[in-house]
Amino acid sequence: MLFAAARGLVAHALPILIAQLSSIGMMVVDTAVLGHVGAADLAAVAIGGGLHVSVVFALVGILQAVAPVVAHLHGARRDGEVAGVLQQGFWLALLLCLPGIAFLLHPGIVLGLASMEPAVEAKVRQYLGLLAWGLPAALCYRTFYAFCNALGKPRVLMGIGLASLGIHALLAWGFALQGWLGAGLGVAGCALSNITVAWLACLSAAFYLWRGPLGARYRPFAGWRRPRWASWRELLRLGLPMGLSNLVEITSFTLIALFIASLGATVVAGHRVVANLAALCYMLPLSLAIATLAAVGQAVGARDWRRARAAVVAGMGLAAALSTALGGLLWLAAEPVVAAYTDDPAVRTVALGLIAYIAVYQFFDALQTVAGHALRAYRVTFLPMVVQTFCFWGVGLAGGWWLCYRWAPPLGVGGFWIASVASLILAAAMLGPMLRRTMQATESTR
Repeated sequence: MLFAAARGLVAHALPILIAQLSSIGMMVVDTAVLGHVGAADLAAVAIGGGLHVSVVFALVGILQAVAPVVAHLHGARRDGEVAGVLQQGFWLALLLCLPGIAFLLHPGIVLGLASMEPAVEAKVRQYLGLLAWGLPAALCYRTFYAFCNALGKPRVLMGIGLASLGIHALLAWGFALQGWLGAGLGVAGCALSNITVAWLACLSAAFYLWRGPLGARYRPFAGWRRPRWASWRELLRLGLPMGLSNLVEITSFTLIALFIASLGATVVAGHRVVANLAALCYMLPLSLAIATLAAVGQAVGARDWRRARAAVVAGMGLAAALSTALGGLLWLAAEPVVAAYTDDPAVRTVALGLIAYIAVYQFFDALQTVAGHALRAYRVTFLPMVVQTFCFWGVGLAGGWWLCYRWAPPLGVGGFWIASVASLILAAAMLGPMLRRTMQATESTR
């Protein structure tokens, strides 16, 4: 059964991985394009992109509650209830847009936490202000994303993701560098491209739900229901801790760019390059974790405990082994990879000094990522959120700030990366036993 579970996870995770890499590839495109514009634009996308991703991932985390609910219903053969859950997810996505847009249009409360060059801050505000208008499309698309993954149908996500990446690469190059809109717009050009692609992806998802095989089976647009508090309450009970977990995890890396802004644009730009690479590596365990959530959720819904255990073991084993191998490859190819991002020798030096940390933490990051998603499949979300908050904000960010600025001698940006490694090790050590106890308790009481 373990081999069958591993094979099923790989088949499910591969399209997710391609879709996730396509999504993160859009950030890579922004970094690569703006690396040829200037350090100020690259620093702006490092800070602004980090804040934007933090907002999106936090709100998307709430909407990901659609996945375990749909997976349980599908596993229990209650498919007639699935369309209603998706509809309520869309309503919730539209509601969550409001605070997200407000923050992106008025980010001063966070930008005020750091000292940065006025030119960089102006570009950050411009970038975030533009991206705000793509948020409704992004959240609705991610609700569709959770729905497809929960049912084990990720291929459409792969297709939309690849098309989005190709369109974004072309538009970002044209808007930011080539003056397609009258002049090279730099960071604003990348933002405009992101908005265009977000709406195209959302419209593609809507068309698939209308005309595709899932639409024919579940008919999500038929008998459209108004917002229902009972459904929202269940989604929010699961989703709010998931959203905070996402926020904590992503900001433990993205906010580093904000906290090191006083060290100068060159350091921020070098950190951005390595943060991009870290995000790319993270897509591998995250894809396996998403596939594990779906497999475990369906097994739990069917009360098939043996299949659920096999999916957990296979997911953690595959993620740990493959992520460790990926980290080693990145270490060996560090110089040409960094050179592809930027022409600036000073930025390259900073990036090469940080890249070893990614290789070191891959094993532990994989374990904690899959364990956290497996717990979501069991509808356990609050305690993992507490653990991740302590590890990623308490150890990672707070500890990193202390090492960066207060350690004698101060370690600079490397201090944040050392603390990040420690936070991932601790998270893996805490979430693994929690998952084991949850599995035992579930099997003994149901």
